[in-house]
Amino acid sequence: MPIIIGVQFHHTGKIFDFDPTTYLFNPGDAVVVETARGVELAIVRTEAHWVPPEDIEGELQPILRPAGEKDLRDYEENFELAREAGSVCNEKIAQCGLDMKLVNVEYTLDRSRIIFNFTAENRVDFRGLVKELAGVFHTRIELRQIGVRDEAKILGG
Repeated sequence: MPIIIGVQFHHTGKIFDFDPTTYLFNPGDAVVVETARGVELAIVRTEAHWVPPEDIEGELQPILRPAGEKDLRDYEENFELAREAGSVCNEKIAQCGLDMKLVNVEYTLDRSRIIFNFTAENRVDFRGLVKELAGVFHTRIELRQIGVRDEAKILGG
C-alpha cells in the first residue's frame, strides 16, 4: 500500500495527496512540490498514512524536497512581485479597454510562470493583454477567468 501525505496550497482550502518519498514530514512543515502549474510551495496538513491503491486518483506526485530558507524567502519575495505585477496588469487592462476585474496574481516558486486570475461578466479576448504582459515580465503568462465563488474563496469570503 502506498504512503501519502496531504498538503495545502495558499490559494485553496482543498488538501491534495502527495508521495512523501523518503522524507518524514509533520503537519505544518513547508514543502516544495511540482504541480501542473509549476514548482510551488505547500504546507503539510496530514501525517503520512497508508492508503489502498484503489483510493488514489491518478498518479501520485512526489514531494520534491522540504522547503529551505531560500524557498521561504523566494515565496515571500513572490508576494511582493505579485503585488507589483497586479498594478502593471491593471494599467494594461485599462490601456486595452478590457471589461475585466483582476482578482489576484500568483508567481510559481521558481518564477517560471505568472498566473493572473480575473472575473468578467462575459468572455474576454485577452490575447493582446497577454502579449503586453509577456513583453513586460519576460516569462510565461497565464490568465484565468474565474467565477464569483472562486473569487470569494481566493479573497477569503
